[in-house]
Parts: sequence; C-alpha cells; structure tokens
Amino acid sequence: MTNAANAERPQLRSQRLNQATNAPHTELDALVKAHAPFANRDNFARFVVAQYLFQSELQALYNDPQLTLIVPDLAARCRADQARMDLVDLNTEVPAPVAGALQAPSLGEALGWIFVSEGSKLGAAFLIKRAVALELSDSFGARHLGEPAGGRAEGWKQFTRILDGLELSAEEDAAAERAAVAAFERFTELLKHAYAAEVAPA
Repeated sequence: MTNAANAERPQLRSQRLNQATNAPHTELDALVKAHAPFANRDNFARFVVAQYLFQSELQALYNDPQLTLIVPDLAARCRADQARMDLVDLNTEVPAPVAGALQAPSLGEALGWIFVSEGSKLGAAFLIKRAVALELSDSFGARHLGEPAGGRAEGWKQFTRILDGLELSAEEDAAAERAAVAAFERFTELLKHAYAAEVAPA
C-alpha cells in the first residue's frame, strides 16, 4: 500500500467501517425513502417486517458468550423482541425467516454486522419522530426505534470505544469491513422482500 493510501485510511476501526460502508448505506437510505415507510401504517408495517427479520438474524450474535465478554451489555442491545412486539401492535404477522442469514461468522465478521446494527440506532432518532405522525411511539408500534437506556449517543460511543480498542489481525479487520458491507446488503435484500411479499394480518 502506498504512503498516500495509508494517509487516506482512517486510524480508528469504527471510522474505517464507516468509510467502507458509505456506498451501500447511501443506497439503502434511498431505497427506504422510495418505499415511503411513513406514508401510512401499512407501509410502516412492512418496514418493521424488514427490521424484525434483520434483528432476529442477529439475535444469536447479541447473545454470543464470546461477544458478550467483549461488549458486556450486548444482549440488552438487541432489538428483535421490540420489533416483534411492534408487529403485534401493527396487527402484522411475524414473518418466517428468509434464506441467506448469516451463519457461524468469525469474530471480525460478527463485529462488522453488529457495527451496522448498532449504528442504525443513531438514524432511528430521526425515524421515530416521523413515526409520531402515524400515532406510533417507543411504547406502541415503533418500540424498535426507541432510545436505548443511557441514550443513543452514549451507547454508540461506548460500543465504538470497545470496537476501536480491540486488537484484531489484519485478516479480521478486513473481514469486519467486508461483513459490514454485507450487513447493509442483507438489510437491503430483506427490505425488498418485505415490500414485495404479502403481509398477512396477525
């Protein structure tokens, strides 16, 4: 790698992951807007289907003993249960799993996926304000967008401090970056599935 390339590469792992995922993140944001999840509750319910599918696929990571040694409050950070309750609130059937979920990731891969999931909580601060117009809140229909205990910003800072402080091999670092991109691609796939599928009432 040239000195110029080294100079352009951020020092902190969290910054490198942000850089690596910029393009898929931008594409996903555009797709979400195109599906207009806040136009009505039916549209929003489909958005929650995608959120539930994604979070439920990561539930095993959030409860993984090796990962909870690294991030002590990791299990409490999972939002699969909140998303499932939102579906109940929205009279929407909890969807069946979609083929292609993450399987047996390495440490670097797991961290890349969790990075994307945790980072989405920052954007949720803007989304829940829009959900209010649909008469939804962090206690009804939009629980998974609610503010985590201790605050969004502080929770993110705590997670990235841990992430940035880990000693990983160059191979695991590269795996984390590929995995973070894959996480955005997977959510994009699940979002397309949610809006294409028939959503059955609960």
